[in-house]
Amino acid sequence: MAQDGRLLLAGDTALVTGAAGGIGRGIAQALEGEGAKVLGSDRADCDLAKPGAARSLAERAVRELGKVTLFVHAASPRRHESQSALAVTESEWREMLEINLNAGFLIAQALGQHMRKERLRGRMLFVTSLHAEAPRNLPHYSAAKAGQTMVMKELARALGPHGIRVNAVVPGAVPGGGFNAPAGMVEKIPLRRFGTPADVAAMAVAVLSERFGAYVTGASIVVDGGIALHNWIDPSE
Repeated sequence: MAQDGRLLLAGDTALVTGAAGGIGRGIAQALEGEGAKVLGSDRADCDLAKPGAARSLAERAVRELGKVTLFVHAASPRRHESQSALAVTESEWREMLEINLNAGFLIAQALGQHMRKERLRGRMLFVTSLHAEAPRNLPHYSAAKAGQTMVMKELARALGPHGIRVNAVVPGAVPGGGFNAPAGMVEKIPLRRFGTPADVAAMAVAVLSERFGAYVTGASIVVDGGIALHNWIDPSE
């Protein structure tokens, strides 16, 4: 809530993918808490790996909400925390990129066209990962998140002249969603605790709000307790 007592996202309407649990659910709840009307989507109601599902979801959001001013892409398949490039199957590779990268781009493109046509001051947010910056034994996940980062930047450049901002939030170690922390990992985090969905959601709200994020676009904002200062997969550190 803003210092003057007004809700930060009052009057906004949001589509949030991956909203059934974890970070996606935390963000959806935080947006609602700041006054936004939220349509949350997850695999149970829309499998983004299927052809045509992404654009169909964008159209549904516009239809049900009337307009969409906020889009958050948090959907991602579950994963094993350590899976080398020689172990990932073709189906795992395709599913990871289809949901993270392809669906994220197609929904954002469709909603960007909607926002531009309706002259909305829209905002978009991709939930990426530290894996986008360095290899950590999850090649399909790392590649998808690296691709998301560049998609975010391209969208920010294309949509900025229309008053539409596009950013990414980069979580660190947040247990859940397929991530199981190995023993001793918390000692690698300078703040000495794992992250929570609420930690990421608080930053998401700030970036999506015009009160705190009005001049931020094309940025990847890290919320990781400082863990990126280490490569936690490397046992020599």
